[in-house]
Amino acid sequence: MSSDNALDDDDTFKILIATDIHLGYLEKDAIRGGDSYTTFEEILKCAKTNQVDFILLGGDLFHENKPTRRCLHTCITMLRKYCMGESPINFNILSDQTVNFNTTQFPWVNYQDENLNISIPVFSIHGNHDDPTGAEGLCALDLLSASGLVNHFGHSQSLEKIEISPILLQKGNSKLALYGLGSIPDERLYRMFVNNHVTMLRPKEDQDEWFNLFAIHQNRSKHGPTNYIPEQFLDEFLDLVVWGHEHECLIAPSRNEQQLFYVTQPGSSVATSLSPGEATKKHIGLLRVKGRRMNLQKIPLKTVRQFFIQDVVLSDYQDAFTVDTPNVIKKVENLCHAKVNEMLEQAERERLGCPLTPEKPLIRLRVDYTGGFETFNTSRFSQKYVEQVANPKDLIHFLRCREKKERIKDELSVDYSRVLKTTAVEGLRVEDLVKQYFEATEQKVQLSLLTEHGMGKALQEFVDKDEKDAIEELITYQLEKTQRHLQGRSVITEQEIDEEIKRIRESKKNTMEEENEIDEAINRAKAHRLERGQTALDINMSDPPSDVDSDQDAPPARGRGRGTRGRGRGRGAKASEPKSSTRGASKKSQMTSQSRSIMQAFQAPSQRPSRSTLPTSYAEDDLTIDDSDEDVPVMKTRPSSKAASTSSFLRESSQSQSSKGVSFDDSDEDDPFKGPARRARR
Repeated sequence: MSSDNALDDDDTFKILIATDIHLGYLEKDAIRGGDSYTTFEEILKCAKTNQVDFILLGGDLFHENKPTRRCLHTCITMLRKYCMGESPINFNILSDQTVNFNTTQFPWVNYQDENLNISIPVFSIHGNHDDPTGAEGLCALDLLSASGLVNHFGHSQSLEKIEISPILLQKGNSKLALYGLGSIPDERLYRMFVNNHVTMLRPKEDQDEWFNLFAIHQNRSKHGPTNYIPEQFLDEFLDLVVWGHEHECLIAPSRNEQQLFYVTQPGSSVATSLSPGEATKKHIGLLRVKGRRMNLQKIPLKTVRQFFIQDVVLSDYQDAFTVDTPNVIKKVENLCHAKVNEMLEQAERERLGCPLTPEKPLIRLRVDYTGGFETFNTSRFSQKYVEQVANPKDLIHFLRCREKKERIKDELSVDYSRVLKTTAVEGLRVEDLVKQYFEATEQKVQLSLLTEHGMGKALQEFVDKDEKDAIEELITYQLEKTQRHLQGRSVITEQEIDEEIKRIRESKKNTMEEENEIDEAINRAKAHRLERGQTALDINMSDPPSDVDSDQDAPPARGRGRGTRGRGRGRGAKASEPKSSTRGASKKSQMTSQSRSIMQAFQAPSQRPSRSTLPTSYAEDDLTIDDSDEDVPVMKTRPSSKAASTSSFLRESSQSQSSKGVSFDDSDEDDPFKGPARRARR
């Protein structure tokens, strides 16, 4: 193969792609506090060394929705150091920039601002960690955009319908359409795709000449019926999708055989959860686009802290010990010491010759003690490795597999501790736990009127936001609505009533009607609380909803490497809490509210004070190329004026059946810009 620089001509876009940088993650940690900043600087250095045309970030530049002053200061300093300078920009923007950059009072790309000297433009969508909040819909990226350091795009203003207008770029004879969609709650975006409310605009002229690149930040792995975005939802005219939010590095482009486009998942540049998905080696990508052909070079990150994870199932070591073996706990502890030392030796071997790699690695040993084994003191165990690992406090994680449920004969004899018997629930959301519970129980204890989604949402309001009346109001609202429906249908027999209730419940699942009912019940609960002169302990409308790591601790997962929202916000009474007319009455009201438990919230309305009395209800291809360090100077010219806008677009609804119009050129075996030839859709 020819050298990299021989590939870089006046018609080739060079784009550095990265996602999920999570600046500010654990910045108060004495050992790991600077990891995210160090790796971000390495990414910017790499962009400058390779003389890229621009940097494309796929969301979650910041770990917190409200970054600290240290975090913002460090980010701005590095962007100014590496992205500003005299180097000319050698591509033009042809689209209407007032549409592309609609979140700023300076609606044009930063390198065309006469007051700024930009050498490497940065284009970024927002993620679920740094998404817009508040009445103004602003996020941390908007601060960088207003200061002229980052071009924030892909922000959708509407909650009902999305129109994605591309940034049209041209370099020589190559044309690039850059699409972007910032993070949106997965369930909502899934519903919008299903209802064909997501539209991607295309230029009317010369559609076959554009290379279509799409940056998205959503769940890619399925975590529920609608808690992800299937690749099949995306339009088939796309050529390459840069998928953010998932932290596992799968940067080698994979081909979607149904939609006939490629997907690259760069993953995160810092491990935000100790899960297997984060243990893969971290990379960024150098994407070259020439005409309708592409080439992706994987670039390993050298400053990322090493992370090793192993699983130990104690029941697999029957030849060494059993539950009845004398001093079995000591033998288990010795086994864990051996496994940890093994990972430390591996880390030391891999770190040789890599001076930029941090000295202390991340080590996680997951011990499955199912079968009657007992745990040992993890704090005492970790003391031996305080000077050797970066995470001594969570070095060992004990988990136990879910035990098979016994056949339940009677609803009253349910052993709930066995039904929910699991300790491996890190990062799961409350609504996920509710769903898992009802999936594990027998038919006799299933919900007959409420849905699992509705109960999960109400319980989440109860737990996370201290909304004491959320569960009660959801039950009351559903009772009232169901009673009115049954009266209108004139059903008489008990069997007819049961069948009608079941039909109503199934018809509402995963629909807008269900969401509206949940919102109405929660609004009632808030109104009822305000009538009593109380305020929730921690309600901040500008804070993002909690997410799970999938990858993300749970999204995310959410255990598979996905980033999660931090839960570091304290709970306590707000300074703006409304004052009652008498101090004693206020204290009494708050004490009453605080003493209520979840089980009390489930009590029938007749057992506690209520506003009304209700009757009883019924119940991969390798596309890397030689990464030569040889540099060849490239003459660049800055555009003399702001590019003319192109306002003529064709609408492409999601899941449209239009043809892609062009295939990758695979005729020349020596041409690095290639990919498997597209075949016609059956």
